[in-house]
Amino acid sequence: MAKKDVNEMSFLDHLEDLRWHLIRATIAILIAGTGAFIFSDFIFDTIIFGPKRMSFPTYKWLCNMSQYIGVETTFCLEEFPFRIQNRTMAGQFSAHIWTSIYAGFVIAFPYVIYQFWKFLSPGLHKNERKHSRGFIIISSFLFFLGVLFGYYIVTPLSINFLGTYNVSSEISNEIDISSYISLVRSSALASGIIFELPIIIYFLTKIGLVTPQILKKYRKFALVIVLVLSAIITPPDIASQIIVAIPILILYQVSIYISKIVVRNQARNAKKKEKKHV
Repeated sequence: MAKKDVNEMSFLDHLEDLRWHLIRATIAILIAGTGAFIFSDFIFDTIIFGPKRMSFPTYKWLCNMSQYIGVETTFCLEEFPFRIQNRTMAGQFSAHIWTSIYAGFVIAFPYVIYQFWKFLSPGLHKNERKHSRGFIIISSFLFFLGVLFGYYIVTPLSINFLGTYNVSSEISNEIDISSYISLVRSSALASGIIFELPIIIYFLTKIGLVTPQILKKYRKFALVIVLVLSAIITPPDIASQIIVAIPILILYQVSIYISKIVVRNQARNAKKKEKKHV
């Protein structure tokens, strides 16, 4: 059966269309997650537990930097003073399943965002679709860049701070597998979502909820929010928060520029329509 024109579709038709896009995206995540489940050795030993080893690239770089400026640091330890253990009967199986699903989402993200775009694009004008062809590539690039930032910057900083923190020599750190994986997962995914800020601002500007003037006006409040977010996803030390806050602030400035372009294009299109009517 031929697909209805977007202008002829009822609310229920739109819901049905959305349902099929969600089903396709879910199937893609499950397929990618199955692959991650099969290659569990690489997912866990190389990726998940990589930041627990002092041979991790971030620790080497920070150790070299600390030695260069003559500062004592925990980045030069031989190994972290904690071990990961499983405390529940189904703990490892549950960690395997959920890690595979989240890995599937990351791997299948370009297809997921493609389905999201397929749902939205029929409601756009022809020239808007033309100027938004790079949406999938740009949004996927920003997401993967954010995930890498979270994995190579936020995660090591958090593990180094929390893994070496000790209030007493009487206490030994034995971290549950779910707690450790949750930290790695939340750091990477939260960063990936935060890096989508320019895309979010683009759409909010398109529908008129955000303007460049509003973004500039509330820049100071945005700075506070960025610092709060940095404090949430990083350990409570100033250096880590600054490292995380800098790229987010850059993304905010890029978002203002994108918002300006959207408003400028909308004004230009409005003038063209006026001239046609005249």
